[in-house]
Amino acid sequence: MYGRDPWGGPLEINATDSATDDDRSRNLNDVDRAALSRPLDETQQSWLLGPTEQKKKKFVDLGCIIVSRKIFVWTVGIVVAAALLAGFITLIIKTVPRHHHKNPAPDNYTIALHKALKFFNAQKSGKLPRHNNVSWRGSSGLQDGKGDSGSFYKDLVGGYYDAGDTIKFNFPMAYAMTMLSWSVIEYSAKYEAAGELAHVRELIKWGTDYFLKTFNSTADSIDDLVSQVGAGNTDDGSTDPNDHYCWMRPEDMDYKRPVTTCNGGCSDLAAEMAAALASASIVFKDNREYSKKLVHGAKTVYQFGRTRRGRYSAGTAESAKFYNSSMYWDEFIWGGAWLYYATGNVTYLDLITKPTMAKHAGAFWGGPYYGVFSWDNKLAGAQLLLSRLRLFLSPGYPYEEILRTFHNQTSIVMCSYLPYFNKFNRTRGGLIELNHGDPQPLQYAANAAFLATLYSDYLDAADTPGWYCGPNFYSTSVLRDFSRSQIDYILGNGVYGKTIVGSNSGGDRNKGGADHSIENHTREVGMYVTKSSEVSKQKEAADGQGSESAKDNVWALVSPDKVGRTTSKTPSRELFDDMHLLMAEYAYSSKATIKCDVYSFGVMLMELITGKKPVDSCFGENKNIVNWVSTKIDTKEGLIETLDKRLSESSKTDMINALRVAIRCTSRTPTIRPSMNEVVQLLIDAAPQEGLDMASKSRTKIKDAILSDNPTQTRL
Repeated sequence: MYGRDPWGGPLEINATDSATDDDRSRNLNDVDRAALSRPLDETQQSWLLGPTEQKKKKFVDLGCIIVSRKIFVWTVGIVVAAALLAGFITLIIKTVPRHHHKNPAPDNYTIALHKALKFFNAQKSGKLPRHNNVSWRGSSGLQDGKGDSGSFYKDLVGGYYDAGDTIKFNFPMAYAMTMLSWSVIEYSAKYEAAGELAHVRELIKWGTDYFLKTFNSTADSIDDLVSQVGAGNTDDGSTDPNDHYCWMRPEDMDYKRPVTTCNGGCSDLAAEMAAALASASIVFKDNREYSKKLVHGAKTVYQFGRTRRGRYSAGTAESAKFYNSSMYWDEFIWGGAWLYYATGNVTYLDLITKPTMAKHAGAFWGGPYYGVFSWDNKLAGAQLLLSRLRLFLSPGYPYEEILRTFHNQTSIVMCSYLPYFNKFNRTRGGLIELNHGDPQPLQYAANAAFLATLYSDYLDAADTPGWYCGPNFYSTSVLRDFSRSQIDYILGNGVYGKTIVGSNSGGDRNKGGADHSIENHTREVGMYVTKSSEVSKQKEAADGQGSESAKDNVWALVSPDKVGRTTSKTPSRELFDDMHLLMAEYAYSSKATIKCDVYSFGVMLMELITGKKPVDSCFGENKNIVNWVSTKIDTKEGLIETLDKRLSESSKTDMINALRVAIRCTSRTPTIRPSMNEVVQLLIDAAPQEGLDMASKSRTKIKDAILSDNPTQTRL
């Protein structure tokens, strides 16, 4: 047999295939051939109709999420446009010429402020924070007050060393903290502008934290108070380790330091410490818990001083040698004034405005040191504080007479500072000699400059252009000129052009302190007895330049003689007397805050007490209830005249106290108006004695009644 032809099949036609083809032909004859589709027809139609359009998808699958195509397109467009815009802006910034504007250089007063505050960092005792900006100082005195069995204190770590030594004298230290707080209270905006507000607040807190350790500050009454840590008296020939016999860096102290306490007879120290705590409580009013803690401590220690009378320096020979206190009556007025400002409690105002208190403090007679403000004599500062009260608050009867006396005395003190009068001598360079030629005159001049600046600002704030010295009238600018002249002298504008305080590279480089004058020999053990000049010479001989401490020092003081010459004598008590007041001339005005709600409440309170409308024809032309009440407060009769006639006789005294609160609320100067929370406390303190228990139990209700949006519906 033969297989199929590889050409594609047999050429023969068999019968079976023929039959099949016949059947297929018959079937095709029965089909409508026009209905059959042909590939050629479809191709021709596609030429005429064009390609068929595919339907667009409404969503875009991004893999992890499906989004609307429209939103996706808009998003991409916005991103691209933003990128183009950013690139265009960058191109402009890089191609346009730049004009660099340098900040103005700080003035001399700002520089002095920075360096004066830095001095406190150099004097710190205790565990120093990392941000302490004095590189050559470390932690020291970490065992102060620890391990004393049976003592009322647990530890006395912290505070500030007095000067060149490492003794902590609490009396001048408290004065320094009070003065720092006073400057912050009045000139916080200036501190903030100089970038020093947080710094100075930290310095104050460093001191007040230490003071709270020196007595039982959580108790309502105390029996003991720490007056000093360390000792320095070598007159008796003793070789026991102390802070003068062992002249060493505070970081190297390894001996137990004695603690001096008093259980009575330290009224001056207690009152000064109360002033420091009370004034600091105003600085830290934004920290309510800490402020309350400070106020409680101030009240406790002030009461201790009032109960146990006497001078703190009378009990110890060492205190009398270094910081002898002449009296304590001026501290009573000083501390009581700060407590009144901190609490608003009129009990303190009643106490310090008694004529007998002023008499004992020497307010009614002159003398060579009258008007000399210092760590020992606080009278001039206390008089100015109470003059501020009269200028801004004008509490009226029964305080007006003694406050007017204090105000007049402050004016006399300011007159004595002026060069037109011969109360105090002056050096050829213009430095006022408030201490009559005794050593260390700069502290007194700086203090006087501070008080003069404050009084000038107080008069300006009270819309008073000046004051009288006898028949002559002087403007407040005269006081500013005096302040500027004293600070300029201290900063180097004396007759010989020398820098009295080393605030530039030409100043004296020897700070009189063991922490500064002795190098940090961490590998050596022993006692260092050397002079700062010798150490500087040794260091300069070794490496050709001064030590880090000598290079960076900005605090050395030199004392001018009567004609303005200077001598390189290292001072012994600069920290608490000079440096904290260098900012006096720098500060000229304080920041005001508006308390219109307090003013409105004061007007409403006057309406309730007087029974009159805010504007009434009985007040006369161009007068309202506030001005009318202000004309009646100088006498008791005038105050009684303002009261509503329907009030009973027994309630008039209480209404007068409430009226004084209203007068404070309507003060012309917004910054001295109390807050609403303070108003609540003032009204509670003004409650009658027989109702104090009820007032204390209803404190919350009273506050709600005053602060409520609808007080008439609140039941007390």
